[in-house]
Amino acid sequence: MEKSKVYFTDTRTSPQTNLLDKLEMVLKKADIKCIDFNKKFVAIKIHFGEPGNLAYIRPNYVSRVVGILKSMGALPYLTDCNTLYSGRRSDAVNHLQSASENGFNSLSASAHVIIADGIKGTDFREIPIDGEYFKTARIGTAIADSDIIVTMTHFKGHEQAGFVGALKNIGMGSASVGGKLELHSASKPVIDRKNCTGCRICVKNCAHDSIHLDEDKKAFIDYEKCTGCGQCVAVCQYESAVVADWGDSVVLNKKIAEYSYAVLKDKPSFHISFIMNVSPNCDCWGSNDAPLVADIGIAASFDPVALDMACADLVNNAPAISGSAIFDKGDNLPCRGEDKFKIVHPNTDWRAGLEYAQKLGIGNTDYELFTI
Repeated sequence: MEKSKVYFTDTRTSPQTNLLDKLEMVLKKADIKCIDFNKKFVAIKIHFGEPGNLAYIRPNYVSRVVGILKSMGALPYLTDCNTLYSGRRSDAVNHLQSASENGFNSLSASAHVIIADGIKGTDFREIPIDGEYFKTARIGTAIADSDIIVTMTHFKGHEQAGFVGALKNIGMGSASVGGKLELHSASKPVIDRKNCTGCRICVKNCAHDSIHLDEDKKAFIDYEKCTGCGQCVAVCQYESAVVADWGDSVVLNKKIAEYSYAVLKDKPSFHISFIMNVSPNCDCWGSNDAPLVADIGIAASFDPVALDMACADLVNNAPAISGSAIFDKGDNLPCRGEDKFKIVHPNTDWRAGLEYAQKLGIGNTDYELFTI
């Protein structure tokens, strides 16, 4: 198999060339213009960052990408799906407010924000994939209905997946709330009775007639009818319908690969990763810990698997920052080439996801790095 091409630029600048210019240079060298963007709806899949977390991608970069796409006739919009956990991005109203607070709006980022799976995370398209874990994938409508996908990923660590790269941004990030439950959970949802108010919102939204109220006006699930779709988790405002059991890292990463396949199949895509503020945990947290390594640069590719592999190699080959979370695991200085994500999150296996994604035909772990 021919090696995939990944294009990279570091963070060094000059009075004549700033990082926004270098970002544009990478996109041009990678030949993003070979995609026909004219009059196409382009979903720019991005993570807007949980308020309080400051490691997310700067809107300035987004604005430059939007400008490039518009110059080719594209109709771009910024998008992400609601979260499974109860934070400030678990419904579209708060999600839009959070995005605006972090600078993602039509003024600063030059494009409108559309929450892909709607107000309560229940707006999705069911895409057939016939995978090992899923026969269909529940993908947020505004992403599924796009003509082209462009991903902008903040490359960082993750407590369950090992790291967040293009594949996790695509697969997990594009899943509706019910889809996220499928990805995360090893079992069906449960009702936490002490939090249940008997509001019946889960009863009204269950498509399988599996939820009812008991004599105490508390919700209960009929598991003979329950499919595990997660709509009750999505619509519950009281943290009563919750995830029962979380799956392991290998299975999670493979599931993410299948959802990524669903998002990307039958449409052009291009992927950009920012290897900066490489925090140990996800931007879903309301804070960000010190970065594991110094800022490395920006990488881009048509192949999200190769891009993730290249970003992981760049981080692992960089010296660790003293005092970062890596050193919480011991006093010895990690060697260059050592898997920093495995050190910080020892129960994760990010390679399993990349290898499975390659098996699915999403991309190639073998790559050639072109430095701009």
